[in-house]
Amino acid sequence: MKRSVSAICLLASAYGMTALAQTASIPSAPAGAAPAAPAGPTKVGIIFFEPALAATNEGQRDLNQLRTKYEPRQAQLKTLSDEVEALKKSLQTSGSTLSDAERAAKTKSIDEKDKQLQRGVQELQSDEQSDENDFVQTLEPKLFKMVQEYATQNGYTVVLDATPPQGQQQQVPTVLWASEGANITQAVVQAYNTASGVPAQPAPAPSTAPRSTTPRSTTPRSTTPAPKTPPSQ
Repeated sequence: MKRSVSAICLLASAYGMTALAQTASIPSAPAGAAPAAPAGPTKVGIIFFEPALAATNEGQRDLNQLRTKYEPRQAQLKTLSDEVEALKKSLQTSGSTLSDAERAAKTKSIDEKDKQLQRGVQELQSDEQSDENDFVQTLEPKLFKMVQEYATQNGYTVVLDATPPQGQQQQVPTVLWASEGANITQAVVQAYNTASGVPAQPAPAPSTAPRSTTPRSTTPRSTTPAPKTPPSQ
């Protein structure tokens, strides 16, 4: 899914920590801030935050609901797309035998259906993106709170977001390397599932609705694909 701004609040870059260590004067913590960690070895953890959202039982439940919600519209668009392609092929194969009036009528029909198809795809993308944003905005702060609780209870000083970067402007990974022992993704997901009380979700049944073959915009990302499973701890 598309990276949201608040998910980046987990991110702490190695450069930023180095620069902080080299600062001559460190301002005191603001009122209400968490007490400073006791002196000692720094315990660093990593989490694949975005995959973790979809890996929770609550996330899987909500994504399955979205998948079910949009399958009928996807099937309608696929049917319309197939119809447009069939009309185009028919016009190509029989065009030489048609009168000018017949050719013009078929061309007009194809154009109208193609516009209907493109409009339907755009509306579907917009609705999916809106629901995806709602999904992230609802679940993200709750999972972030669990990260904080887990990190505090287990003595972590820093937790880095290891979610692979996305988009043209983010090509350099945040975490270049970490041992598997530093990965707390699965542990946080399990802790979240226990706290939420949402039961494990059954695997979604194979969809009988064909997906549209019409090219989609690269800007929004659909919520309908199955969520990624984060690396195990």
